[in-house]
Amino acid sequence: MRHLKSLAAASLLCLAPAAVLAQTVESPWLLHFGAHVVDPKSDTGRIAGMKSSTTNSTRPTLSVEYRFTPNWSVEALAAVPFQHRVRLAGQSAVSVKQLPPVLGVNYRFLPESKVTPFLGVGVNYTRFFDAKGRNALEGANVDVGSSWGVAWHGGVEVALDDRWSFIVDARYINIDAKVKVDGTRVGTAHVDPWVYGFSFGYRL
Repeated sequence: MRHLKSLAAASLLCLAPAAVLAQTVESPWLLHFGAHVVDPKSDTGRIAGMKSSTTNSTRPTLSVEYRFTPNWSVEALAAVPFQHRVRLAGQSAVSVKQLPPVLGVNYRFLPESKVTPFLGVGVNYTRFFDAKGRNALEGANVDVGSSWGVAWHGGVEVALDDRWSFIVDARYINIDAKVKVDGTRVGTAHVDPWVYGFSFGYRL
């Protein structure tokens, strides 16, 4: 019996460090949810010979992040479809929706600090859909093409506790979309927006 007690005590001593380690190891997966504004540049080029501009749009966003080291992570960003109006010569001409998912890599400068700035870069695919002509283009078949481009990312993350964090960030995305009306190309919209907002992060 004494040998059994000694063996049990030794087993507990061996398992204790593993139990402590299991409690301290952090999950590499994080979920972010918040809201962002897609704010196109003021002059988005000439379409059908007229100066064009595009309104901004705010929608809820969601991203999943995997941190493979304390400094480096991969993040996939998604959102509820954004909706914009395109103006030609100051008059509303097209309404269109778009989805701009981004897959990128982020680098955190101070991963062990409560407040850490980060920078990142990734690739964006923007799909425009449900384009409708307005006013002079009412009833016309308007098509806005999809776009691939580079997405630059930066922001600051503030740790709230062991699981929760608060993030403010901004992205600059290169978006160039070909525009057709009734099958004829009438120009390219150089949207190139800033995408900025906030989110809460939760470590899974």
